Amino acid sequence: MTDKPEILCIGSVLWDVIGRSDAPMRQGSDMPGRITRLPGGVALNIAMALRRFGLHPALLSAVGRDADGDALIAACHARGLGTDLIYRSDDLPTDQYMAIEASNGLIAAIADAHSLEAAGDKILRPLEAATEPYSGSVALDGNLTIDLLSQMARSPLLAQADLRVAPASPGKALRLSPFLQTGRGTLYVNLEEAGLLCQMHFDSSNAAAETLLARGAARAVVTDGGNPATAASPEQTVTQTPPPVSVTRVTGAGDTFMAAHIAAELRGQPAEAALDDALSAAALYVSGETTI
Repeated sequence: MTDKPEILCIGSVLWDVIGRSDAPMRQGSDMPGRITRLPGGVALNIAMALRRFGLHPALLSAVGRDADGDALIAACHARGLGTDLIYRSDDLPTDQYMAIEASNGLIAAIADAHSLEAAGDKILRPLEAATEPYSGSVALDGNLTIDLLSQMARSPLLAQADLRVAPASPGKALRLSPFLQTGRGTLYVNLEEAGLLCQMHFDSSNAAAETLLARGAARAVVTDGGNPATAASPEQTVTQTPPPVSVTRVTGAGDTFMAAHIAAELRGQPAEAALDDALSAAALYVSGETTI
């Protein structure tokens, strides 16, 4: 890397295919609604939100050299995101995510990030080619394999970086275990993901965040939908309740929260103000009043 990006977003860059209904749904429901295709993936969602908050992120990921991949790269360019570091594969298709949402929340979702997983450490080549370890901020998502995440938790290439890590989904929460073992990074998880990572049940974000610290996390930020969220570090623990809003969408809300929290801290905001900024940004997003 010749020019160090303001922040690196490492992980999934793909197409989101989202079906939304204004009515409540359950398993087996067949309802009218809208289907949209938008640029997505945890790393890309975070990058788009960071750009909206005034930062200039660059992406490290894998995108196919197919029509979907070309269109996705063009969409990233249009949003002011750095794509020069993305690994473009000749034989792997561009990944995608599919979800069904209704007035009662997320009904089901499938994340197909097989190409990102297959690319493995090829996505880290720009870091390996650098003359010195990267020392800026990194937003990292759990769509990478646990082997690669373990490598990154211990890699000298990122030893000086400010790591911010999210699991991408509850099903991938255990992939964050290397960051507990090494005491690296700030973990961004919801209450369910915290429980899976610690192999226990939590009734509050405060209890979950404190347990993550006790298990080895350097810092932990735990959300619980409309219930209080907690940001915990060895120095202090802050718990706040999100603003009440009408929920019109959920996919991407956690990514918006994480991006807003990172941006606030990079601006020098104290813990209380940074958590408040993040909760407010996520509330605006789920209400439909803003976009990634």
